[in-house]
Amino acid sequence: MSAVSKRRSLLALLVAMFTMLGSVIAAPQAQAAHRDWLRPDATGHCEWDPVGYWVQRCDVWSPAMNRTIPVQIQPSQRGGNAGLYMLDGLRAMDTTNAWVHDVNAAASFVNHNITLVMPVGGQSSFYTDWNAPATYDFNNPVTYKWDTFLTKELPVYLEQHFGVARWNNSILGLSMGGTAAINLAALHPEQFRQVLSYSGYLTTTIPGAQTGLRVALLDGGLYNLNAMWGSVLNPRRYENDPFLNMGNLRGRDVYVSAGSGVPGPADAKYLPEHRAAGIALERVASFTTKLWAAKATATAVPHTAVFTPTGLHNWDQFGSQLEATKPRILDVMNAW
Repeated sequence: MSAVSKRRSLLALLVAMFTMLGSVIAAPQAQAAHRDWLRPDATGHCEWDPVGYWVQRCDVWSPAMNRTIPVQIQPSQRGGNAGLYMLDGLRAMDTTNAWVHDVNAAASFVNHNITLVMPVGGQSSFYTDWNAPATYDFNNPVTYKWDTFLTKELPVYLEQHFGVARWNNSILGLSMGGTAAINLAALHPEQFRQVLSYSGYLTTTIPGAQTGLRVALLDGGLYNLNAMWGSVLNPRRYENDPFLNMGNLRGRDVYVSAGSGVPGPADAKYLPEHRAAGIALERVASFTTKLWAAKATATAVPHTAVFTPTGLHNWDQFGSQLEATKPRILDVMNAW
């Protein structure tokens, strides 16, 4: 080989090496490009959430509730248009969504191409539109219009600023949020392609269910059950019963689960009174979810039902179900 040929070969090798090195160096920046800037919100711009993992805390204006609603949002890694709505339980806090407080969903999905949407607040709301002020304290009325916010107002914001398609969403929830997830997916099938309920209460109008809900809402902040969907004669009570509206879920990917109410090794760290409450609540969730699944099977509504041999109504159960279903979510939403 001549000297000129050797120099050309060396030059080609160096170019190839620097090209490869450049792509390696640029890859993290490219992955972060969709995440590393704060989006606009109702107060000016979002803020970085202390949880990290590119989560932004955005105040989204809700005309229906006449206030801003905080939403914790982790943008998709590579600009994908899929969204995953994550709903909280009965004692939802006004400071953070429990999906990044009690288990770190943001860490779990940080390498994936799906936008996490975690609304903050909504204690005892069942994420629905209430007929009247929610609490018995009429001097400080609480107006709940969560259905309108989650299906009409928030999707517009997410599409405009995070690139989330209004039709390409999954929704999941635990306990109260599981009930709400099934209802929202059934009432708005054009928005949600997938729904997952972890330990939800999936029959709300069978005998005893209304009494149980009334006690739960009183205990969860003196909320008035009749203000939610009206009296037992109001059709809205039945329109928002997952047991009765499941037919609308045909064509969606549906997953429901519950534990047995039998303590497992992970439950040993809880105080006895917390274990007792977790046993009782999970047995109700398991019973109602099994009823729901039996009817879904009988009426040919495709679904997957998983009942774990142990598990109480706590974050060990909910978090383990999130990890167990994560591959399913990413597969259905094409968001790996």
